[in-house]
Amino acid sequence: MNSVSARPPAVAGMFYPAAASTLRAAVDVLLAAAPALPIAQPKAIIVPHAGYIYSGPTAARAYAALAPWRQHIRRIVLLGPTHRVAVRGLALPTVQAFATPLGDVRLDGPAMAALDELPQVSRNDAVHALEHSLEVQLPFLQRCFDDFTLIPLAVGDAEPEEVAEALERLWGDDETLLVISSDLSHYLPYATAQQVDSDTCRHILDFDARVHPRQACGAYPINGLLLAAQRQGLQAQLIECCNSGDTAGDRERVVGYAAFAFSFAH
Repeated sequence: MNSVSARPPAVAGMFYPAAASTLRAAVDVLLAAAPALPIAQPKAIIVPHAGYIYSGPTAARAYAALAPWRQHIRRIVLLGPTHRVAVRGLALPTVQAFATPLGDVRLDGPAMAALDELPQVSRNDAVHALEHSLEVQLPFLQRCFDDFTLIPLAVGDAEPEEVAEALERLWGDDETLLVISSDLSHYLPYATAQQVDSDTCRHILDFDARVHPRQACGAYPINGLLLAAQRQGLQAQLIECCNSGDTAGDRERVVGYAAFAFSFAH
């Protein structure tokens, strides 16, 4: 891919290592350290998106659980909130790939084109240019799956139904995985964050699509997933809930992290 057709990495060297060999090793160590989790094949996961030293272990627990489907999952629908550029609805890029130090991730052009007719979906490269919520998931995806295409959606102010409509249009079969990128509470004292995040996790497990951005920065994509997942009959499972005070930060002002899996009942 030439540079015009691929979005270059924006947070390599900040949120995760910039050198390919170091990044590959870092992700593999996180995945190897994740405890085995026997679950049904997830249709969707929620994973955090902070720097790897903070939230990497939590994200890795969800990604490691996908190992049995490494060769089966071929398409990733990735949604995350916008931190840098405000947008109404959901934004797709115009590029053909997202680049990381591990190589290019091809985008699913036809699937993205199918979303263009939805009024809540726009094409906006500026929204994606510096956004980390999607980018930090890519090295995990590159190490977890052999060959896949990506549909990256940066989600701004959007109603749950608007997000759910886009997800249902991309739903596909069991070769398609939905990934929602979100942290939980931000900058609360440790004990307060534990209480707030525990309550947020209960709302997510109850498919309550009224999560507020104060509870999770990815509230808008989470609420859309909860609406679609409930309509499709998925079951939710909490994999882990912790915060930066448990990993690599102080306990005065912490950020909450959680990982969830959503699967069909068996």
